[in-house]
Amino acid sequence: MAQQIATFGGGCFWCIEAAFNAIKGVESAISGYCGGSEQTANYKAVCSGLTEHAEVVQVTFDDTQTSFQALLTFFFSLHDPTQLNRQGNDVGRQYRSVIFYHDDKQKRLAEQAISEFELGDVFFDPIVTELAAIQPFYPAEDYHQHYFVGHQQEPYCALVIAPKLSKFRQRYEYALKS
Repeated sequence: MAQQIATFGGGCFWCIEAAFNAIKGVESAISGYCGGSEQTANYKAVCSGLTEHAEVVQVTFDDTQTSFQALLTFFFSLHDPTQLNRQGNDVGRQYRSVIFYHDDKQKRLAEQAISEFELGDVFFDPIVTELAAIQPFYPAEDYHQHYFVGHQQEPYCALVIAPKLSKFRQRYEYALKS
């Protein structure tokens, strides 16, 4: 098998994308939109909340270097999967916690991971992460790609994303690209 695709939504896509792009075996992590009712998506429409799309990151990875299970662990550590339709101050259905599975194996592994987190009392509140079959994915506008890398001094990046990524890098140093 080797190349696989996974799609995750966990709040603002800038943080999720920056973290996944740092993982060994990840060939690309692209910010975009998925899960909506419209036939197209763009930032303005998605932010309006009318399209039902979620901000997501579509990850292309080599499963001989990192597994879908590992990506699930990283995903659940990057956001709070117990917050319904929000992440911190980002509020709206576009910021929901969601895994768009690409096949039955991914669905089964995601269900298993959620069950293990719940049984292990990893989170204080119930996990509200949605599981849904993959729907059309729309890449976000170019200025959203690698956003954190080019905007680290902006307040949101410096105050919200940077601390999350620092903690992520320390915790998963073994899994990061050199």
